[in-house]
Amino acid sequence: MSRRTRRTAPVTCPCGLPAPYADCCGRLHRGEAQAATAEQLMRSRYSAFAVGDEAYLLRSWHSTTRPPRLELAPGPRWVRLEILGTTDGSAFHSTGTVEFRAHYVDSAAGGRAGEQHENSRFTREGGAWVYVDGVTLP
Repeated sequence: MSRRTRRTAPVTCPCGLPAPYADCCGRLHRGEAQAATAEQLMRSRYSAFAVGDEAYLLRSWHSTTRPPRLELAPGPRWVRLEILGTTDGSAFHSTGTVEFRAHYVDSAAGGRAGEQHENSRFTREGGAWVYVDGVTLP
């Protein structure tokens, strides 16, 4: 895992919900709570990318698809998350999908704006929601 320092925690949560980061995704990142739905896990993983929390990303990744280590690229600054749709993934399901569009500004590319459009798969492992994999969409 990278030795670089986490980015400073934001005041408002990067996931887009109207709550302070510390009370929203920050609780999940600190291990004080677990995601209740696949969408909540998706939002918390997006926020982990935004704040540079590599440890949380690895912890919330399914054991069969998790890479041995993760080093986040320093260039992209994640600026907005759009949840486009969900399938299953509630407290009553064991699997679910979340289609999202994550917007970024890439400082390594001269401030170019971009987006990642993906349909991510989630499942429960040991009772907790985890990210399995995703399909990049055009």
